[in-house]
Amino acid sequence: MLRRLFFLVLIFFPVAAASPAQTLAPTPPMGWNSWDAYGFTIDEVGYMENVLALASLKQYGWQYAVIDEGWYMQNPLGDKLETRKYVLNANGLLIPDKNRFTSAANGAGFRPLSTFVHGKGLKFGIHIVRGIPKQAVRDNLPIEGSSFHAADAADTTDLCPWDDGNYGVRDTPAGQAYYDSMMRLYASWGVDYVKVDCIAAHPYLPQEIRMISDAIKKTGRAMVLSLSPGPAPIERGDEISGLAQMWRISDDHWDGWTFPHTPGSDFPSGVLQAFGKLGEWQTYAKPGSWPDADMLPWGELRPHPGWGEPRHTRLTEEEQKTEFTLWAIARSPLIVGANLTMLDDYSKSLMTNKDLISLNQNARIALQVDLPREFNPVRVWESQIDFQNHSRTYFAFFNLGDKPMTVHATWAQLGFPGKHTARNIWDGSKMKPADSIEITLAAHASALYEAMY
Repeated sequence: MLRRLFFLVLIFFPVAAASPAQTLAPTPPMGWNSWDAYGFTIDEVGYMENVLALASLKQYGWQYAVIDEGWYMQNPLGDKLETRKYVLNANGLLIPDKNRFTSAANGAGFRPLSTFVHGKGLKFGIHIVRGIPKQAVRDNLPIEGSSFHAADAADTTDLCPWDDGNYGVRDTPAGQAYYDSMMRLYASWGVDYVKVDCIAAHPYLPQEIRMISDAIKKTGRAMVLSLSPGPAPIERGDEISGLAQMWRISDDHWDGWTFPHTPGSDFPSGVLQAFGKLGEWQTYAKPGSWPDADMLPWGELRPHPGWGEPRHTRLTEEEQKTEFTLWAIARSPLIVGANLTMLDDYSKSLMTNKDLISLNQNARIALQVDLPREFNPVRVWESQIDFQNHSRTYFAFFNLGDKPMTVHATWAQLGFPGKHTARNIWDGSKMKPADSIEITLAAHASALYEAMY
């Protein structure tokens, strides 16, 4: 059935073109990424099945379907570069392995697959690691559209500390020509979203970010640029927010409240660490510019998760609810990492919560409320959505502690003086008008209220 549907889409839906005049990512991007469930191993059938599942949720705003790292590997389970076997074209650019992505045969690349995605009303994304493949440099392949060769573009002294496949790219005309040729290829495939890794931290490479950003603009195609890993340096916030539509503010986020870390590292990053990171970056969250707290590791993380053993998420339901509430009110991109073909009812209930999604997509401001010390370990965030004739104000309450906590706060302490009623967003119940609010939260739990006069 999938195969028949795929080829019908090829006939009736040409690759979508986006106008470069459009504002890229006017709201935080929403979608799905293969890494948390599949690691390097996603193939065409698995991807298409997840796309169909995502398409059933597109009415809620879920839009991007992203193939993460490894689509160019013949053997994604290989333990080193030589055994993974990258697939390149004659111009030194990575292309999909045709045995895993059968529609990529005969030089089609990802164009047929993006056509399938666009036919479902979604947008197509891919992941790359910055740089130029070592194999292209070894063979000194020509750079398409230029007189340069791979050796002219490569900085062989620059290696990604945790990925051995590429050399860095020089900030020279040859280096720019290589990235220009790469983005031209992706534009011809119908790519809408490019996630570039080993560039926002470990190390932070503004010159390569700028080259990639410029190369995307030259194609005339609207492609969201997402940068990872994190934490990106906040002192370079003005720079990075002017070059990319989203960038990671933490190292890889996984399914835990918190994790033990070695000095100088925040890998893996848990829900607890996200509160401080998102708070620090709020001044940079605006249309076309979104600090990214990373993917939401919900549901089934299998068959080959990018970290750890295959499993159901280790986050409790309360922790997932807290995570989603924080990501929503802080206006982080919402990229789900679950295997959508095995989506559990609780994860689906989060993904279809219109109030939380509306808050994430429509709020014009979000900030952490400055509370007296006695409120610890509770944190409160405030956000606001403006409508034509009125505004709505929201307050999210989070218990960061390991024990239940009752919060009693006056609205004045929350910066919203007066007597108010409040609607519980999660269950729809309403509080009577009062000058204060009292909430009991379980450990790691949250509550979200719309405050009304």
